[in-house]
Amino acid sequence: MAGRGKGKTAGKKAVSRSSKAGLQFPVGRIARYLKKGKYAERIGAGAPVYLAAVLEYLTAEVLELAGNAARDNKKNRILHLDK
Repeated sequence: MAGRGKGKTAGKKAVSRSSKAGLQFPVGRIARYLKKGKYAERIGAGAPVYLAAVLEYLTAEVLELAGNAARDNKKNRILHLDK
């Protein structure tokens, strides 16, 4: 019978593409946005992984700088500044 535990995926736990890539940012969501945004007719499998990695890196850099500035100013929270 079909679907009775004989296939490749029977009994396996789903693993996200983010965890496979070792990322915190959602690879699946970014892939969906790339497809929905009509940036190209076809989107390669590596494109959303690379984009998620770049976005995660940039976010980490900005947060590190903001955290250092907050620590220098003896603050425990990162707050935006209105100039």
